[in-house]
Amino acid sequence: MTTQKHIHWIGAGLASGPGLIALASETQDITLWDMSDDRAKMLQAQMPEGKSLKFSALNLGDRGSVENFKNHVNEGDVIVSMLPATLHIAMADIALECGAHVVTSSYVDEAMRALDGAAKEHGLSFVNEVGLDPGIDHLFAHILVTAARDAGVLGKGHKVDFVSHCGGIPAAKTDFTYKFSWTPFGVLKALTNPARCIENGEEKLVEKVWHDVSDLEIHGETFEVYPNRNSLPYVEEYGLEGEEKLNTFVRGTLRQGGWKKAWKDIFTKVETLDADGLKVLSEELWRDHSYDEGEEDRVVMYVALTVRGDNDEVIWHASLALDEVGSGWQTAMARTVSLTVAQAIKAVRRGVFTPGVHAALTDAEEARVWLRGLMDQGVTLRAENIEI
Repeated sequence: MTTQKHIHWIGAGLASGPGLIALASETQDITLWDMSDDRAKMLQAQMPEGKSLKFSALNLGDRGSVENFKNHVNEGDVIVSMLPATLHIAMADIALECGAHVVTSSYVDEAMRALDGAAKEHGLSFVNEVGLDPGIDHLFAHILVTAARDAGVLGKGHKVDFVSHCGGIPAAKTDFTYKFSWTPFGVLKALTNPARCIENGEEKLVEKVWHDVSDLEIHGETFEVYPNRNSLPYVEEYGLEGEEKLNTFVRGTLRQGGWKKAWKDIFTKVETLDADGLKVLSEELWRDHSYDEGEEDRVVMYVALTVRGDNDEVIWHASLALDEVGSGWQTAMARTVSLTVAQAIKAVRRGVFTPGVHAALTDAEEARVWLRGLMDQGVTLRAENIEI
């Protein structure tokens, strides 16, 4: 890493620690910015002996504080927004003004996409979707699709099945099958969103995701999965739009086995309660099912690509999986999100990304570089019939 591109890491929240500490342990060209130094002091205590973590205050609601931040951002620097997704645009606007690159772990929304032309004009890379999901799932997908294409099994009219499932769950089995790291309201609202995928070769609309729960066995353990959001745009993004017999394509959410049964009453409430009622339910769930201090969480991700011949025999199959457990400031969720963000920052500083707004990484070889970086940090990955 050079000293010419300083890293401005914005936000010391629950998902920031591991990646921030990993980068600050490698380079002094990084500053943590946050409204208060409470979390910063805790993270500073995690630094290796002889290393320090720089901290500066930033309050986006205070004009003077924002101007002070701008004065510290130089051309070619990297602004890392670990703020709520709605605030990424404010950081992107500052980046355009100061000539800095941007990294976020969030999905690209229309407001961010609209900055593509301006980013290109300024020669800046605005890189998004580089966390866990979205993030590692994209890395897995591009590696698998590229390998299948290199094996000569794509574009031949074969039946193709692609599945990508991810979820954060308690490390220990519970009757409720789930615990919350932050307010449950977002989880409840997400349940009301319809999902689109491809099943049996046809586009499928799932109005209520709990109506489409299925079992998925991953390396001997059975989970429950359901479609999430709209999978269809990713057919082209993953390079499978030319497959005549795309039989299955789904990006979904993973839960512990027994989730559908345990949440039966919640589904009923989600269907009938108004926004105020959902807020009350959210408060109840937070009180009864949030993580205790030091309690372990777990993240499981599974992405697989299968190609079948005329008689439905498998002619090519490979999968990539992640299974991570953590606690404290190094929860599994924090590790998988922030350590991937750290890999993205390194890639931006190496000039991997062209100017413009990017949704994730698409190059399979660079994806392998990132995954090896994650494994070097102790993240547990498992490959079946494919090399990382």
